[in-house]
Amino acid sequence: MDVHGRDLRYFAVVAEELSFTAAAKRLFVSQPALSKQVRMLEKQLGAELFRRDRRTVRLTAVGEALLPHARALIAAWEEAVAAVEDAKADERHTLVIGMSTSPSRGILPALRARLMTKFPETNPVLRQVSWTDPTAGLADGASDVAFVWLPLPDQERYRYVVVAREERCVALPAKHHLSGKRDVTIDELRDEQFLALPPEAGPVRDYWLATDTRDGREPRIGGVIASSEETYEAVANGAGVALLAAGNAELVARDGVVTVPVRDLAPCELALAARRDDERPLVRAYLTAATQDERRRR
Repeated sequence: MDVHGRDLRYFAVVAEELSFTAAAKRLFVSQPALSKQVRMLEKQLGAELFRRDRRTVRLTAVGEALLPHARALIAAWEEAVAAVEDAKADERHTLVIGMSTSPSRGILPALRARLMTKFPETNPVLRQVSWTDPTAGLADGASDVAFVWLPLPDQERYRYVVVAREERCVALPAKHHLSGKRDVTIDELRDEQFLALPPEAGPVRDYWLATDTRDGREPRIGGVIASSEETYEAVANGAGVALLAAGNAELVARDGVVTVPVRDLAPCELALAARRDDERPLVRAYLTAATQDERRRR
């Protein structure tokens, strides 16, 4: 049996007023329309809810039985509507910012300040994402915007602003024979065991293995890493070397691990990205803030 919430509300108001005329005024409907809806409800239930005569309206035993349940259902629905409205409001004001490593570089505070100037009620939420997802939550919708390293898989799905261009370094054990050099070349590293991102990372995995410089030769993989801490532990334990952005060197360069610039690799690019079809004002505003901040830095 499908009973409309409207019909239960009509019934409850008539039961409270014990007058179709007064109930119709309270509900802002005509009395004939109200009477029709109550009769339809009675037909669905297979029982009368009110005893009517020219002067009085009284609840029947069935009406008395239904009334507390009708009130409970109406109250529950009102709570549900309120919860939905609250969730919609939170969604309008919440911006989930995905990242696999902190963008640092002063970027987050600058973008937050610019965003809050235009949307002071915004609630930016930072979300850490494993390196298994090179889109940092954009692909599955878990993030609204994300700081990502280029190239992105399925790059045509996204629009982005490059927020940092940095040289690439190599993380080495402190006792490695190249660790004391001012810089190195990729040729000097070619025979080293490399730490690789998970296979799910797609083209970004190949990028951080510098496969485009190897003339088709497969790199030697010493292990798979999915976080900065895993990178540090693997390098420190001699499992392999790892390429990383200069701005992230401080995340692994400590206690037995050093970083050395690789002078003949092209700079890497950190970007703020969003799904191309996402036109929500907060998303557009955050991308605009990133564009403005990048211009200021440049």
